[in-house]
Amino acid sequence: MSTDVELAERAARAAADVLLSAYGRPPEGLGSKSSDTDLVSDADRAAERAIRDLLALERPDDGLLAEEGSHSEGGTGRRWIVDPLDGTINFLYGFPAWAVSVALEDADGLAVGVVLDPIRDECFMAERGDSARVRAAGGEVAPLHVTDRRTLDRALVATGFSYEPIRRSAQADVVRTILPRVRDIRRAGAAALDLAWLAAGRVDAYYERGVNHWDWAAGRLLVEEAGGSITDLPGKPPGLLAAATPALHAALGALDP
Repeated sequence: MSTDVELAERAARAAADVLLSAYGRPPEGLGSKSSDTDLVSDADRAAERAIRDLLALERPDDGLLAEEGSHSEGGTGRRWIVDPLDGTINFLYGFPAWAVSVALEDADGLAVGVVLDPIRDECFMAERGDSARVRAAGGEVAPLHVTDRRTLDRALVATGFSYEPIRRSAQADVVRTILPRVRDIRRAGAAALDLAWLAAGRVDAYYERGVNHWDWAAGRLLVEEAGGSITDLPGKPPGLLAAATPALHAALGALDP
């Protein structure tokens, strides 16, 4: 592993330590973001601060873009993209599907991606051009590879929904189109985990509109390095479509998710 991957994992684990200390306790500092149901808490902010402080110490000249507002341009042409808590609502409810996402991009695109699942102590890691892998709770590292699913009717498809009512209504219409044509649909509530699980072969495809750069940056590289097919969804709001194989990608894309 490169030092950048090692740093990304350490940053994700620093955030995870903060989050695990708050998990299952009454939330503090609750606020809302895109809507009254899209929440943020002191745990999100403290986790982001832990990552920001570590990166400032070890990569002070790199840029930073993080969900809870940390932003700096840097002077190296490199930028860290951070979601300190992907799946905040799950976290606040004690629903065990949330993650920390840390990515690094440079002039050539995404270079490093790490998605850490603190509950299962699974760390999904990827480097551009150097495959993807997962470190399990016991420390064992194994390669990641997408499934070989080629047809929609046997595909397990992950998706996510907006917290804005009008957009949710439109997404429901898309689900009504897709659901009869696939094996089933899963909605875990954390885009970074959806993409990591696609890379690990736990789902066959993923689509979602309205996701932000920090939601998908690390996960996108995981899917690409695990052999998956991934593209941006045009239109408004923009989104992401990913699948295990080009054939499945084309079939799902034809339904215009």
